[in-house]
Amino acid sequence: MIAWPEDNGDAIERHVRQLRPRSLGTVRVYRCILLGFQRFVQQSGCVTAINSATIEAWLRDRTKRWPMHLVLHRARIVDRFLDFLASEESIPHNPFEQLRVRYGQRAGTPIVRALLAADCAQALEAQRPVPRFASFLGSFMREHVERMQAIGYRYATQTARFLRFDRFLQGRPDLADQSPAVLLQQWAAESPTLNHACECQHVGRSLAKARRRLDPSVELPQPDRHLTRQLAQQRRRPYIYTPQEVRLLLDTALKFPSPRSPLRPFTLHTMIVLAYCAGLRLGEFVRLTLNDVHLDVGEISICGTKFFKSRTLPLTDSVMAALREYLELRRRAGASQDESSGLFWRGPDAAASYSYVMTEHLLVSVLRRAGLKPETGRVGPRVHDLRHAFVVNRMLEWYRNGINPQARLPYLATYLGHKDINSTLVYLTITQELLQQASERFRAFAAHATEGDPK
Repeated sequence: MIAWPEDNGDAIERHVRQLRPRSLGTVRVYRCILLGFQRFVQQSGCVTAINSATIEAWLRDRTKRWPMHLVLHRARIVDRFLDFLASEESIPHNPFEQLRVRYGQRAGTPIVRALLAADCAQALEAQRPVPRFASFLGSFMREHVERMQAIGYRYATQTARFLRFDRFLQGRPDLADQSPAVLLQQWAAESPTLNHACECQHVGRSLAKARRRLDPSVELPQPDRHLTRQLAQQRRRPYIYTPQEVRLLLDTALKFPSPRSPLRPFTLHTMIVLAYCAGLRLGEFVRLTLNDVHLDVGEISICGTKFFKSRTLPLTDSVMAALREYLELRRRAGASQDESSGLFWRGPDAAASYSYVMTEHLLVSVLRRAGLKPETGRVGPRVHDLRHAFVVNRMLEWYRNGINPQARLPYLATYLGHKDINSTLVYLTITQELLQQASERFRAFAAHATEGDPK
């Protein structure tokens, strides 16, 4: 049992104040919800104690008055309040947190839904994540993954595929005596989508390679190229930003509303500059530290990125000027000047730099505010398309300056952090202007062959 603090709402006031909400309306809503929760606890006879049963009773009582989406939202508010009480030792533990840990959940929403189910105990048990590699093929797949990682591969994508296959096999113990081909056929039937079919194909080839190490007579299944072409046609084409659209993005970023973090508009502006002018991946500029920026020589260092590559990138004077201005604003805002601290600082109330997820969310918001992306849905231009635009515009510059792009492609691949130029060619989207420049280059090259006989 967990002791409940006997006060008149002082703990609620302390909690609401430390949240620093943006509006008085938010303060009133939070205070009303938390006071209502406290009254329920006291009226239910749990003045000095509260446990998961009390939480369940409160949730069921609220479902009689609120729609489900409000119950889920306001349960999160109560969850954070109980975390606050536990942090200041007003209560020993947060019942929500205990349930999350017990049933292996990172978020509270699945726990709330389970508590509201007809059979609460069974619903909670169903929330437990299945063990890793616990199927009848689990040990074989685990050994293969460990072997690949031991010889230097990250193998993260293939491991995730194996885990999804393993979860399927754990639910189908009746297939234990079937061949891998039958297992994959049954798994493919679970979801008749192109992505799932392609995933089944990848897992089948990886399993065959692992078995072939033990038995050289095992044949590798040939990839279905028709399936690969269908999947490629289904993917969205990259969006190539025009210089005018990039200018619009930069201006929109500087006007981004952020009253609690005045540095954020300049942070987003600098992120877009690096994504467009240096072709950085989102994860690369998120992980930048102060030690990676070398203002004296006009370079930045990208360490330990994709394909285990590190590289040093020279930048133009205009990009270095933008970085220099941002670093000065960052210093004035009181950010840490330790060389290991993140380049992009969240603010005095934040304990760390921007995460990948938060950065992507903010940059997508900039795209939407600029009118380049619809307000909802996963459609329209992406943040990663800035990298595509960097490649296309670099090719255009070479054409305009009379430089042979073919000879420069290896340098561009190195700058982008690719293992070869084949990866770079994926980014080379043919635009009308690029096609026109290439045609003009070919016309100038072959003009002598089209001239008539002077006689």
